[in-house]
Amino acid sequence: MKRPITELKVGLDFGSKILPVGRLAMRDHTVYFEYQASIIQTRLEISPLRLPIKTGVTAFKARPFEGLAGVFSDSLPDGWGRLLFDRLLRSQNMLPSDITPLDRLAYVGFHGMGALVYEPDYSPSDVKDGLIDLDHLAQQAGEVLTGSSEEIIQELLSLNGSSAGARPKALIGVDETRQNISHGAKQLAQGFEPWLVKFPNSQDGLDSGAIEYVYALMAKDAGVVMSEAYLFTASKGSGYFAAKRFDRDGTKRYHMHTVSGLLHSDFRTPSLDYEDLLMLTAQLTKDIREVEKMYRLAVFNVLAHNRDDHAKNFSFLMDEKGEWKLSPAYDLTFSNGPGGEQSTMVMGEGRIPGDKQLVKLGLEAGLSKALVEECIAQTRSALGLWKTLAKEYGVSQSNIDLINKRLA
Repeated sequence: MKRPITELKVGLDFGSKILPVGRLAMRDHTVYFEYQASIIQTRLEISPLRLPIKTGVTAFKARPFEGLAGVFSDSLPDGWGRLLFDRLLRSQNMLPSDITPLDRLAYVGFHGMGALVYEPDYSPSDVKDGLIDLDHLAQQAGEVLTGSSEEIIQELLSLNGSSAGARPKALIGVDETRQNISHGAKQLAQGFEPWLVKFPNSQDGLDSGAIEYVYALMAKDAGVVMSEAYLFTASKGSGYFAAKRFDRDGTKRYHMHTVSGLLHSDFRTPSLDYEDLLMLTAQLTKDIREVEKMYRLAVFNVLAHNRDDHAKNFSFLMDEKGEWKLSPAYDLTFSNGPGGEQSTMVMGEGRIPGDKQLVKLGLEAGLSKALVEECIAQTRSALGLWKTLAKEYGVSQSNIDLINKRLA
């Protein structure tokens, strides 16, 4: 690790050239940010609610994002990526507490999720070219969880970009045959598309990938907008869940912002209601079709018992014209939230939200009664496929029964 960073340039890379956004500086444990004059003229709002475009310097409290604005915190990996980086530091006799948020952003550099880039770029440069083996990566991920060598950590870090979430994952390139897989955090070879693959952690069970894949199929059937998903075969268990990245489209990149970052809402202490999410969608996108997408996602999460629906599990995408859309849904799987409740409440109900709250939510957001009823019916019909699909893709009988009980 190089000496601590006190200043960082921030840019936007939509795929053609880097647009200067501003700079971050750290003085006496406080992070300051100032917009560049040129971006102020474009009116491209990277974070309209908490970091609106204006002249002068802005600083934030230490919580919830270690002094960063939510939009920059969104660039940082959490969970698995943070664990890898902290392990690397310890292997080099450094304490994670000695590292500032700016050091972490420099490690993301030009190759994070979304379109924000940071200079200087200290992202791992020694990525091996050539094809990779998912079973080998899964084994390495398991070794990290039990303690392992610096080389393994370096390789897994170089594959992490700045993806978030607790499960081990890697950014990969996938060709159209789905047979060839390459490193995918940086430049991809001709014929490869950027995907993200997840591996089970020690608590998950070896059918977690199959469960998430079946959930993706059911969500699509329920009318939820999803990225293309695939279940790669695994030597142990029923496969690795993978999804095509939605922050990339060929050489184009999209600016990505989570609800947590947009609202400065700490996802570890849930406080949001789907009513807030529908209002936010309307305010940001000014498009009732996007509100409908968020509503369908709410209905699916509630009826499918996906209770880990916290503020980091919803994102918006902005293009180079400054237009916002809801991102495709992600991290949809059977899960329990805090205390077994929904992480995001439905009209004030977190414990056992049902049709009554979902109907009220849709009507208050301005959706028609016919649409609201159709969304709920379509979702129930899609969830009726659980047992058949779960059997087909190798989910264990005990999990089929357990989840079926909750869905029924």
